[in-house]
Amino acid sequence: MSEVTIKDKRFKIFIPEAEILGRVKAVADRMNQDLAGKNPLLLAVLNGSFMFAADLMRYLTIPCEISFVKLASYQGIASTGEIKEVIGLNEDITDRPVVVVEDIIDTGATMKRMLETLGTRRPASIDICTLLLKPGKLKVPLDIKYTAIEIPNDFIVGYGLDYDQQGRNLRDIYTLVEE
Repeated sequence: MSEVTIKDKRFKIFIPEAEILGRVKAVADRMNQDLAGKNPLLLAVLNGSFMFAADLMRYLTIPCEISFVKLASYQGIASTGEIKEVIGLNEDITDRPVVVVEDIIDTGATMKRMLETLGTRRPASIDICTLLLKPGKLKVPLDIKYTAIEIPNDFIVGYGLDYDQQGRNLRDIYTLVEE
């Protein structure tokens, strides 16, 4: 499908599935080299990263584990912009290499706060792995070790990313068509 309609918006194909998977494999290849012999814990941030995390895990050949976390930053129905807690982290990460797996990083504020929260649990190291990075929107300095694809500031959907909870199931990544 070259175009899709989700609710009240039209989207056109931006990154086809084959390109996404090629980039995910390239990231996994780097991680296989960098983290060999270390048994890292991948912390996939829900909801958006679930497809990326699944494909990434399939390409990893090193011993590793995965866990899924959710960030709580809401008070009532409005976002406070600050993470209140990392929900679902039951593993002891003391002295373990941790890789945070994210779907997209734009301003970086949420990731910065998450790194601060995880750092209090004394991991051996924390690396960031993101499917998509919007360098034009980044507002805080982050050491992002693994980036699959850099994109412009467009609104996108598909491959785990949503528009109002819809479109996560699309295999390709689509960008909003301005009307």
